[in-house]
Amino acid sequence: MDNVLLGEFIGTAVFLAFGCGVVANVSLKESKGFGGGPIVVYTGWAMGVILGVTCSLAIGNTGDLNCAVTFYKLLMGIYTVPMAIAIMIAQVLGGILGGALVWLSYLPHWKATEDKIAKLGVFCTIPAIRSYGANFLCEGIVSTLLFLVFFSFGSKFVSGPDGFPAGFGTYMVGLAVWAVGLSFCGPTGYALNPARDLGPRLAHAIFPIAGKGGSDWSYAWIPVVAPMAGAAAALGLAKLFAII
Repeated sequence: MDNVLLGEFIGTAVFLAFGCGVVANVSLKESKGFGGGPIVVYTGWAMGVILGVTCSLAIGNTGDLNCAVTFYKLLMGIYTVPMAIAIMIAQVLGGILGGALVWLSYLPHWKATEDKIAKLGVFCTIPAIRSYGANFLCEGIVSTLLFLVFFSFGSKFVSGPDGFPAGFGTYMVGLAVWAVGLSFCGPTGYALNPARDLGPRLAHAIFPIAGKGGSDWSYAWIPVVAPMAGAAAALGLAKLFAII
């Protein structure tokens, strides 16, 4: 259990250091990657998933890095309630650490950047058009699609009777996250993961980031609740379609 929690903590920190880091690289003034564009961001997030999951598997043999993934494993009976809660806490704490590492890595650039929304966007998702119902719907649909794909990876018709070779599934997950970014980032920024949004948002709130604004807590419930709902919906669909 200790290695599982450590793996989730470190893996999530690595994942979000790279994910939030690529947003900082293209968003903060005087960064060499400033203005790099959305394709750079989507690719960086996908690579961050691969790198974070790799570290988590090596340390704790889980690689969830996502409270919604842990939630559907709880629903499947893989985790007990106390274990699931402990893993989720480790993930959120890892998200805080990942956000802190990005803050420190780009330390002079926060003062150089006047745009408070751009600074917040390094750490958490912000809807393009604020409409809580539509934002929740988008996050719910996209999370359902992503987790349904995850369930499909486990099908013997996809991975073969013996499963994927060690480590290959991690790249498939990264590819799926990349595809989601390319197709569905526009409305909400595709959180898909409570720990991905809540952990760095807490880092934004906690640390003395130069010239920061508020942490937008009125929106923060959507990237927490919608991915959980999507995970549960995807599990139901996977059972309905006999994927699992």
